[in-house]
Amino acid sequence: MTDVVDDASQEHVFAATAVAPPQRVLSDDHRHFARTLLVGDVAAMVLSLAAGHFIRFGFTDPDVTGLGSVPLSYLPLSVGIAVAWIALLTAYRVYDHAIFGSGSEEYERCSRASFALFGGVAIVSYLLKIDVSRGYFAVILPTGVGLLLLWRWLARKLLIRERKSGRLIHRALILGGEPAGVRRLAIELDKRPELGIDVVGTCLGESMGLTFLPNSRVPVLGETDDILDAMRLQQADTLLVTANAGLTPDRIRRLSWALDPESQHLLVAPPLLDIAGPRTQLRPIDGVPLIQVDIPKFSGGKFIIKRTMDIVVSALLIVLLTPVWLIVPLLIWREDRGPAFFRQCRVGLGGRTFTMYKFRSMRPNAEELLASLRAQRELHGVGNEVLFKLRDDPRVTRVGRVLRKFSVDELPQLFNVLRGDMSLVGPRPPLEREVELYEAQVRRRFLVKPGITGMWQVNGRSRLSWEESVRLDLYYVENWSLVGDLRILFRTVKVVLHRDGAY
Repeated sequence: MTDVVDDASQEHVFAATAVAPPQRVLSDDHRHFARTLLVGDVAAMVLSLAAGHFIRFGFTDPDVTGLGSVPLSYLPLSVGIAVAWIALLTAYRVYDHAIFGSGSEEYERCSRASFALFGGVAIVSYLLKIDVSRGYFAVILPTGVGLLLLWRWLARKLLIRERKSGRLIHRALILGGEPAGVRRLAIELDKRPELGIDVVGTCLGESMGLTFLPNSRVPVLGETDDILDAMRLQQADTLLVTANAGLTPDRIRRLSWALDPESQHLLVAPPLLDIAGPRTQLRPIDGVPLIQVDIPKFSGGKFIIKRTMDIVVSALLIVLLTPVWLIVPLLIWREDRGPAFFRQCRVGLGGRTFTMYKFRSMRPNAEELLASLRAQRELHGVGNEVLFKLRDDPRVTRVGRVLRKFSVDELPQLFNVLRGDMSLVGPRPPLEREVELYEAQVRRRFLVKPGITGMWQVNGRSRLSWEESVRLDLYYVENWSLVGDLRILFRTVKVVLHRDGAY
């Protein structure tokens, strides 16, 4: 139920939602973290340069040949390389707060800056005919890049821990057109504390007398014209403008001019939902910033590599898991003398059906009991008309609960991967009765093979609602990449070990 207030009470809401200034200025915290990153980067460089010098020259310091009468040993050369390295990292904006904790983007910038440095050194030494030891650089390059990326990974873990504790965060206001879209964005940001964005309020195109967003604790601080006052009131340093905010380009530009460039930041959401960064690129034409969106392709060399990876990894795991194929079926059989494997018809690539294999985790008559348990779905399950999942399903056996807790029941799907029915990573393989309830756009998940794991597996598993499951599966289909598959596989290991969302 929404709250309607008059102008006087609205001013009271403004005062009530104001918060005391933080004990430390956010920009100072971020500058301190940037300095910490710099110190770690310098340490990584010193270690790699020292390793290259010692492995190649020991405790001596020979002169660089090819410089004629100019005396230059490798020690000052190493210092010059370190200075140039830091300069390039700075030029590639690796100390920009906007990419702190971003993961792949941060690692990519560090790698590009490092390879640009050594590529430049190689070109200069070739053009000037300077004979620099190849063995020296053969040690520095991989060691330096490896240590840089390791340090950045450790720093990212520290940053995420700090942000989850409420530190090193950005206080953000959302400027949107209507409450539903703003609330969705606020919920998504609240689910991802590692991003470091704390939504402290919103201004809407028409506030409609709301004091808070519906079913939310995010205060509504006014309308579009009130946004700057609201940012000062809430000590906000970040403004998020949604695609439906209704602002003209000129008004957004003027809004950016009104922000403090030293301590405030503007983020504008494009009218593109669930489009990953690699598929988009900015193409300015005569000063007009156009966003090019690559159309997803579902064939070609990348899919050949994906299939090759599926075959190699599944075959290797099948061999390594030989003890599992011997022990688990015996444990299942001993409990109720039923079959060890469960076979079920699922829908895969192109809408074609296939038989999916799992270790049986339920009683042999589980399907017969399904109808009587559907009535409990709203009380114990995910509460939608498509998926059926009970947190405490009475059909699950004692052995089955252990298998599900560690996802061991899914391992026989490796044979489906080897046969080509499934992939290691992909959308969830649905049942035929689920497909009958699909809307037209949901059928896009059949453009790729279903997977043993996927976006749904590493983002909540059984806790997901139907809408969230569909959104994640379609996101994967639209933005699939080999690097993304590897990332999901690594995250799956973490999710399984923590038993997150498994039942």
